[in-house]
Amino acid sequence: MSASTVLLPLLMVGAVWLLAALDVALGARAAGRPAGAGSAAVEPVRATARLLVTQRRGTLAADGTLRWAGIVALIVAAVLAAAVVPLGERPVADLSVGVVWFNAMEVVAWAAVWLVGWGPNGALSMIGGYRFVAQGLSYELPHMFAIITAALAAGSLRITDIVDAQADLWFVVLMPAAFVAYLLSAAAMAFWGPFDAPVARDAAGGAAAELSGVDRLLFEGGRRLLLVAAAAVAVPLFLGGGHGPWLPAWAWVLLKTVAVLALLVWLRHRLPTIRTDRWAEISWIVLLPLTIVQALVVALVVLARGGF
Repeated sequence: MSASTVLLPLLMVGAVWLLAALDVALGARAAGRPAGAGSAAVEPVRATARLLVTQRRGTLAADGTLRWAGIVALIVAAVLAAAVVPLGERPVADLSVGVVWFNAMEVVAWAAVWLVGWGPNGALSMIGGYRFVAQGLSYELPHMFAIITAALAAGSLRITDIVDAQADLWFVVLMPAAFVAYLLSAAAMAFWGPFDAPVARDAAGGAAAELSGVDRLLFEGGRRLLLVAAAAVAVPLFLGGGHGPWLPAWAWVLLKTVAVLALLVWLRHRLPTIRTDRWAEISWIVLLPLTIVQALVVALVVLARGGF
């Protein structure tokens, strides 16, 4: 087992804690409440402790196996999705189809959310699970086109090849529409911020309505792990990976990942949570045509110049 294999889960846990601390700090600022760095850093630990001592509740004729399968699959899929991110020069798994692997793990993750909603045998959680599937399907296509656009420009599905193709200029400059669509769809796939209606702010309680205690803790942890993985993959796809002056490659990867996470947390407190069908409409009418046009432009440049 390599050092990076052991380091990856530890880095992801640290990133989840940082994500939660940023969320607390920006949430307090948005509400006009004072929140120092110390209280923001401690609050995730307090929330974890509260959930650990909260009594778990159950529903009649619940399928505990399906519920736990969904929770575990969400966590495992998030970690495996991040396995293709180059922490320095090479990732834990330098797959020739790294882009496809990452997207497949995201699909596994939102299928896991559906299992979490179905397992408790409750009408409200099941409705939340189906709503999330509808949201995931809506944003899967623009998400896929945004990822494939970066792979098309590099001429490879390998993440490290995409990073190498950005040695002179980052893809975010050349394909900003794909980058914006990627961030929005990644937030939707990770049910984060304005896209959290199917799991949190839904009037019915969402897919996690029947979760409490340790179940809720692991589910929320998996949710944030998925967002961390999506933010980390944005770095090699659009932000040049470890390319940068003065600092080593791994430091640039960490700094860029933190910057993307901070942007996603900031957007969470600036964009409202609206109905799932409204977000689906935005995806089909705006994001999907936008990403298709962006992919066509990149494809034409590649054909005309023999490379991007």
